[in-house]
Amino acid sequence: MELFDKQKEAVGQGERTLLVYVELPTNRHIHNGRDEFLELAKSSGLNVIRDLRVARNNAKAKHFIGSGKVEELAALVKELELDLVIFSSELSPSQERNLEKDLECQVMDRTGLILDIFSLRASSFEGKLQVELAQLRHLSTRLVRGWTHLERQKGGIGLRGPGETQLETDKRLIAVRIKNISKRLEKVHKQRDLGRKSRLKNALPMIALAGYTNAGKSTLFNYITKAEVFANDQLFATLDSTIRRVILPASGEAVIADTVGFIQNLPHDLVAAFKSTLEETRQANVLLHIVDAADEYKLEKIEQVQAIIFDIEADKVPSILVMNKIDCLDNFEPRLDRDENGRIFRVWISAHTGDGIEFLYQALAEQLSGMMTRAKIQIDVKSAYIRSEIHNIGYIHNEKVDDFGQWVLEINVTHHYLSKLLSLKGVTLLWEQKTQ
Repeated sequence: MELFDKQKEAVGQGERTLLVYVELPTNRHIHNGRDEFLELAKSSGLNVIRDLRVARNNAKAKHFIGSGKVEELAALVKELELDLVIFSSELSPSQERNLEKDLECQVMDRTGLILDIFSLRASSFEGKLQVELAQLRHLSTRLVRGWTHLERQKGGIGLRGPGETQLETDKRLIAVRIKNISKRLEKVHKQRDLGRKSRLKNALPMIALAGYTNAGKSTLFNYITKAEVFANDQLFATLDSTIRRVILPASGEAVIADTVGFIQNLPHDLVAAFKSTLEETRQANVLLHIVDAADEYKLEKIEQVQAIIFDIEADKVPSILVMNKIDCLDNFEPRLDRDENGRIFRVWISAHTGDGIEFLYQALAEQLSGMMTRAKIQIDVKSAYIRSEIHNIGYIHNEKVDDFGQWVLEINVTHHYLSKLLSLKGVTLLWEQKTQ
């Protein structure tokens, strides 16, 4: 979009950047705030020359920070020949404009930085549309910048009055683009809804992965599904939602969804734009909350993720805490923890090495027990290969060979997988009892 290209310059990797972390009473309890801000800048590929911490008791209306600090930053920008200054707090459009005027360089806030990272990471058609929608919504509030062309008015022969100002034209064009993207995303959302309805109709268990960005969701997703989703040690390494069917030990066939990673104060425009993607989390039968067990700020991040889960109305979905990366802890063995009711609520694993994955499978099997059924089936001699497959994925309570050489098995699998077995030639249902 030409308008977007003119108005919003993309953050370049070679831009000399100053990071300003503003510490306010509202964020002083977030101990990892500054480190995460630096990590965000690193993830965007910026050339960070300097980072500063500014402590304030309140935000100033004109510049967000005090006039004395603005003069200090202006001198630093000139001395270091900086191209970009990024603030950790959200700036109003007027504050951003005033800072750009006084610092004589481009100014961006944390929301703009996150949007830029998302634009770099999005690869699917839906993901690109979602990011562009969020960017345009953010940009629509920034059209008060001091660009000279915004003050020009159209006029000429055959036109009555001064005509439409360039600012009004830009706003109208952005509104049209937002409307068009929203329509295209609506079609994609309908396709997702059809997929969800199909899974519900087939009683196929849905497992969603959620968690703080860089907690290891994609690594775990790859281990379970044998997929090759990009995974790297950086914030928002993967952005696009990925869904795969998989055969789980003791549970049978299920669907696993890997969603976008969360972060503290995730921009509202992004939450709105990724509503369809996050819908997978809301519709899941089990939510796996992935946590970096080696992160010293893991408790804070757990709270922040749970707050977002509440915001997207997924807090009613049964969840399991998956404490990942135990390979980064000293002499730590994988295990599972149960609450006072005997329910597994936490599992300690390493998605990188595979240690403890069997505990995760056990937790999933117990959590999905409401979708399981116990049955006795008979397998024809010629279809004995089916027995080996059941051994790999289902609980077999009892098995024997009858007088005719046929296998008789008592199994515990999902309703969907039992239906799939019964559709195979040589498999006969003797009795079925729903698991309580």
